[in-house]
Amino acid sequence: MEVDGRKVYSVRSFNSGVARYLSKLPTLWIEGEVTELRRQQRWASVFFTLKDPNEGATLPVQMPRGQFDALELNLAEGERVHVFGRAELYEQRGELRLKALTIERFGIGAHLAALERLKKTLAAEGLFEESRKRALPRFPRLIGLVTGNDAAAKRDVLTHIVQRFPPANVVVAETYVQGPRAAAAITTAIADLCRRGVDVIVLARGGGSFEDLLPFSDERVVRAVADCAVPIVSAVGHEQDTPLCDLAADVRASTPTAAARLVVPDLAELREQLARTRNDLHRGAKQTAGRSGQRLMSARDRLARAPLLAIERRRGRIDTVHARLGALSPLATLERGYAIVHRGDEVVRSAAQVRAGDAIGVRVAEGAFGATVD
Repeated sequence: MEVDGRKVYSVRSFNSGVARYLSKLPTLWIEGEVTELRRQQRWASVFFTLKDPNEGATLPVQMPRGQFDALELNLAEGERVHVFGRAELYEQRGELRLKALTIERFGIGAHLAALERLKKTLAAEGLFEESRKRALPRFPRLIGLVTGNDAAAKRDVLTHIVQRFPPANVVVAETYVQGPRAAAAITTAIADLCRRGVDVIVLARGGGSFEDLLPFSDERVVRAVADCAVPIVSAVGHEQDTPLCDLAADVRASTPTAAARLVVPDLAELREQLARTRNDLHRGAKQTAGRSGQRLMSARDRLARAPLLAIERRRGRIDTVHARLGALSPLATLERGYAIVHRGDEVVRSAAQVRAGDAIGVRVAEGAFGATVD
């Protein structure tokens, strides 16, 4: 509008004009530290401030909440990030801010984000499932060791394997364990050891920086560990380090020394166990022989008594039969005062069998006499 010959803009018009001009600017990457991160469940956007760590300059940033949450960055105050977006003006307040289209962690943060994405992908394929884990052989005939040249980890593993189990056979595959060539070299070493017929493989590396251990989280190495034909023990870094190969391995060892304890038994403990077993067998055999001797003595005593017992049993049966026969004998009846009367060879059972004047014989318990029927 015209006021005293001057063209005057309203605040709204001015802000709208600046906003339209800013919208023509290209998208670009901006680096800074995250501060003043603000998000609410009811808000449609997430707000934070990018701060220049050197100069202290700040820039407000706005990003749609759905896009921010989809990145799953879990940003914290002070983290250094790269934000891709374009400048815009919040017309209502005339505030300049950056409308973010995507965010990436800077340096280690970016590596961490990439590893987290790879971890989720491999986990979804089942490479870290407990059901895939295999038990280590009790007495491996040949042990494979993948480690760096002149590494302390190699010395620790070999020393403790020999100390625990001197007869152990170990084949060492020395390879790169850090740097851009390490992942491919480690993968090749694992395959070579499998072709040589090892029963178990130890993947060993001492501690180091985050960047030094990155090859052991390389997708090629993780898949080689998961697909290995024999069980693998991962002993990479210190206990607090967790490269992705640890998750794919059959067993994780906190240190290379611990790995040696896992792959071979302790010979001294085996000898003690054998001694205890031998003593137990000796005591068991002695107890068994003692019980068998007692059974033989008891059997001998039973055999010695058997004839006498048989005679006594037979004598008892004879006496029983004799008593029964005696009870049934006619003589026993005669002893009670009865008599047997017979005429000739015929036993008289009825008075009608005789007539007066017949001669009869009478037998009593003690003797016999003749009589005439009256």
